[in-house]
Amino acid sequence: MKGLASYIPARTHIDFMRWRPFTIIGSGIVCAAALVLYIVVGLNYGVDFRGGIMVEIRAPQAIEMSAMRSTLNRLNLGEAEIQQFGQPTDAIIRVESQEGDEKAQLRAVQAIRGALGNQVEYRRVEFVGPKVGAELVEKGIIATVLTILGIAIYVWFRFEWQFGVAAVVSILHDVMAVIGLFAVTGMVFDLTSLAAVLTVAGYSINDTVVIFDRVRENLRKYKQMGLIDLINLSVNETLSRTILTTATTLLAVSCLALFGGPVIRGFSLAMLFGLIVGTYSTVYIAAPLVIYTGLKRSGRLVGEESGPARAAERMP
Repeated sequence: MKGLASYIPARTHIDFMRWRPFTIIGSGIVCAAALVLYIVVGLNYGVDFRGGIMVEIRAPQAIEMSAMRSTLNRLNLGEAEIQQFGQPTDAIIRVESQEGDEKAQLRAVQAIRGALGNQVEYRRVEFVGPKVGAELVEKGIIATVLTILGIAIYVWFRFEWQFGVAAVVSILHDVMAVIGLFAVTGMVFDLTSLAAVLTVAGYSINDTVVIFDRVRENLRKYKQMGLIDLINLSVNETLSRTILTTATTLLAVSCLALFGGPVIRGFSLAMLFGLIVGTYSTVYIAAPLVIYTGLKRSGRLVGEESGPARAAERMP
């Protein structure tokens, strides 16, 4: 039986850079729209960020998540999240903060106890205030910024500053696109969603570094080739790797989205969208920006003209 790699052409000659003005402008519009949505509409923050009630329980037998979720939804306590951990009998219940003072929160806990019964062991009950949620939002933003900054420094030292700028813009595009997805759909944005954003950033830079490494290698190999042709060549040479990596990752994440349950559905959908956007941005954002930032070879600007260079050194 043939593998998937056998169906991907070994040598392609796709002119990816032909569409670079349209992709740059289109992606800029998407990022601007995502920023406006974030400011105007905002995100549907989960209990982790808004604050709420957390109850850790242990049941006498394996917990049926769907049945317990239906039971809690009938209490009309607002958004309720159930996450299984450790043993099949253990779970954490998160409920959003109730309107009122501390007595209102205690009444919600009593309602949960009454619905689940006395056979359930209540191992821990905590109240997360709005102040703690605001601190988590702040720390989440700091974590994202530090991640992007660290990636920029890494790419800058490994390659040239032009590659670093292109990588950072590409990652910002991916992060804004995923945040825009949450703003448009109204999906709950919690700590797992933040993990998805950071994972997408890491995946995107991994693919970008592979192409950048091939660009640097071809800069040494093809001394007279114009930059547009050289980047097209580099993208085509790594295309099979990009397709195979993305396809296998999408397959795994699709299984999570379909069978992982509602607890990680937001994470899975964000990953699915982010993987597609990250692959796109690597080819149509990061690579073209290397052209526009004026990459130099041995102290002189690499020419963008493609005709003479292609005549001198043809793409293999």
